[in-house]
Amino acid sequence: MDFYEVIEKRRTVRDFEAEEIADAVIERIILAALKAPTNDHMRDWHYIVVRDRETVVKLLDAIPKGISDEDMDKLIRDWNLDDSLQQECYRKAVPKQYRMLFEASAVIIPLLKQKTDILHPDNISHLNGFASIWCSIENLFLAAVAEGYGCNLRIPLGEESEYAREVLGYPDDYYMPCFIGIGKPKDNVPLPKQKDINVKDRIHWDRF
Repeated sequence: MDFYEVIEKRRTVRDFEAEEIADAVIERIILAALKAPTNDHMRDWHYIVVRDRETVVKLLDAIPKGISDEDMDKLIRDWNLDDSLQQECYRKAVPKQYRMLFEASAVIIPLLKQKTDILHPDNISHLNGFASIWCSIENLFLAAVAEGYGCNLRIPLGEESEYAREVLGYPDDYYMPCFIGIGKPKDNVPLPKQKDINVKDRIHWDRF
């Protein structure tokens, strides 16, 4: 698949076919993730691939399994989501937060070695490691598309990350930025419309 075709086809996938992914494919995808730029040249990242169904169920137990219409309306108000397209995206995404991971072929947990307090940085440089792991995650997403798969992610809320640490047993000095669901996208699932961006409006030559 052409690189720009991969970029074009990369969309968040929340509806999957019941299909396993071969170990070799997972390894190629994660190898691509490990080739991302890194702030300290050490690439001290690890990926936990969870496929055992009992472990998946236990791992996701802390994630709410749905949301009422009233709570969805409140979330939109509390988060000041005024744009109609943005609201539509959230209304499609939020109710699927549990199911999109539960029905994935695997749940992948990226980890980075936490050398500074990411949640309380002294300066912006202390976020370099956090920025690097997101470059790695984007590589993973693009590699998944190139292999014919799709991904979603959930940022852990509340105690979800510490609960995941208990379930999966990763060390205290590693930080989990998100849950990733990966699998074969279902056909003909309607996707929310994204904002159309004119690239000429977003490029500023020499100064803003």
